[in-house]
Amino acid sequence: MRAWPRPVPVAMAAILLAAALVFAGGPAALAYPPRIKVFVANTGSRNLTVYDTRTTQLLADIPVQTAPVGIAVAPDGDHVYVSNELSGTVSVLDANDHRVVATVPVGSHPFGIAAGADRVYVANFSDGTVTVIDTATNAPVATIPVGKFPHTPALSPDGQTLLVSDNGADAVTVIDTATNRVTGTIPVGRFPAGIAVTARGRAYVANTGSNTVSVVSTRTGLVLATIPVGTAPIGVAVTGNGAVYVTNSGADTVSRIDPGDTGVASTVPVGDQPEGIAAAPDDSYVYVTETGSDSLAVLDVSAGTVSATVPVGDQPEGVVVSPG
Repeated sequence: MRAWPRPVPVAMAAILLAAALVFAGGPAALAYPPRIKVFVANTGSRNLTVYDTRTTQLLADIPVQTAPVGIAVAPDGDHVYVSNELSGTVSVLDANDHRVVATVPVGSHPFGIAAGADRVYVANFSDGTVTVIDTATNAPVATIPVGKFPHTPALSPDGQTLLVSDNGADAVTVIDTATNRVTGTIPVGRFPAGIAVTARGRAYVANTGSNTVSVVSTRTGLVLATIPVGTAPIGVAVTGNGAVYVTNSGADTVSRIDPGDTGVASTVPVGDQPEGIAAAPDDSYVYVTETGSDSLAVLDVSAGTVSATVPVGDQPEGVVVSPG
């Protein structure tokens, strides 16, 4: 279903139509420190797959609730947070022993999720809100109205600003995390989806409907560049070295953006319908969920090719790498 950023349950079809009307083998050991895990949210099979990058083996399949889609890891790596789209909840997992330790009620059709040191932010697609969860109590502490069909939240490097892509408003909402208040709105491309922020404070927003990435300054709120990529870009990941990767779900490719933000530096073919993407912080490997083929692609950055394809669960979407 290439007309929209991702295949969705039948229950979401009316919502997505309304938005449209508004406008093989194991890789070598990784360079990144050993025992780093990759967590994959499998929307179709209601579970998470845990992949060990050191042994290149699958460690666990963890049952959660219905339609897990968004996923984030705490900065200390101890907990993983998963939004269950059709259950209206977030599952909190112990990242070390792979147990679900809490289930938190949030808004309607929670999608993207971002984790800070003491707060987790969940974009509720149908509500037009963001739920704020206290990580100490695993309880909601605030609900913030944002734009239409919020897709993905991302925190600035200092944690003081939250950016939320509003898929139905062609904009990014800016939130002050100290007050949980909206401080601005930034127009971007059509149907913005994935968003990621580099250490130097530049946000990269995948505009699924216009086949571009908007480069935004988190300090000024200005759009610094608009970069054409592949068809239906949806996921964005940045590495510790500032490299930026984008999944093009309609083209079955991953784009690497030029360090000067002048264009695409390279394009790598991957499997069917790439959506979620996460990077090892040392710029060694990038992990891509192939939603149409129920697999995880391991992209070797130095070679510029896929070094392995790992079978996971049904319809994998969100993916995250533990920080070490």
